[in-house]
Amino acid sequence: MGFVEQVGDATLDSLSYVGQLATLTGRAGYFTFVGPFVGKPVRFGRSIAQAMEVGVRCLPILSLITFFIGLILALQSAYELKRFGALNYVASAVAISVTRELGPLITAIMVIGRSGSAFAAEIGTMKVTEEIDALETMAINPVQFLVAPKFVAMILMLPCLTIWANFMGVMGGSLFGVLQADFTFSGYIRATFDALLLRDVMTGLVKSVMFGMTITAVGCLEGLLTGGGAEQVGRSTTRAVVVSIFGVILVDLIFTTLFFFLGGGK
Repeated sequence: MGFVEQVGDATLDSLSYVGQLATLTGRAGYFTFVGPFVGKPVRFGRSIAQAMEVGVRCLPILSLITFFIGLILALQSAYELKRFGALNYVASAVAISVTRELGPLITAIMVIGRSGSAFAAEIGTMKVTEEIDALETMAINPVQFLVAPKFVAMILMLPCLTIWANFMGVMGGSLFGVLQADFTFSGYIRATFDALLLRDVMTGLVKSVMFGMTITAVGCLEGLLTGGGAEQVGRSTTRAVVVSIFGVILVDLIFTTLFFFLGGGK
């Protein structure tokens, strides 16, 4: 029975964790969308500072990585398409792959490494030094004070970063298209727009919003669950990264499946 008990305990712990995530997300959503209308405004100054950290400071490395990913996709696509004499479809393959899947996913993973871990470390440190208890003693809700500004920043900046990542991915693909596939730059961009539908772009943006909510919830929850001692802050930070990546992949799978069936299996 030892193995069965371990599976049962792990299942219960997982369900409890999901419940805590849902509760924290619901409370952050309340303070974000309802709070301003009932006398509980979001700290917009802090939200802007978080948006600068999450979004603007992430642009250089995100641009570089997504540009190279677009170039790699073009090279890999051309390797197969060339065998069928269909090299002119490189632009379509890169555009659809980036906008539907890789743009939002790579952006989310980059933000997890930069910001999701930082959320866990910041709140975890506050928990260890009893600053969270001090906020509650002063009748300040920690979710409203700490989580809601991060929630606002994430759901605003993840779609913006995703759009930029899509653009840089297409630019990376265009480098190969112009140099090796006999495209002109304007011709490559035109082929990209011809290949994309509005739903391709919207699919990626909807995913990015859900990714932002997932990253914020996991990072902040891990910080709030941090135990005593500085060592626990490091463990919470590491756990936040691992769980966030798993959560993002799971959310990606759910929404990709949903869009697949809503789109009639196309």
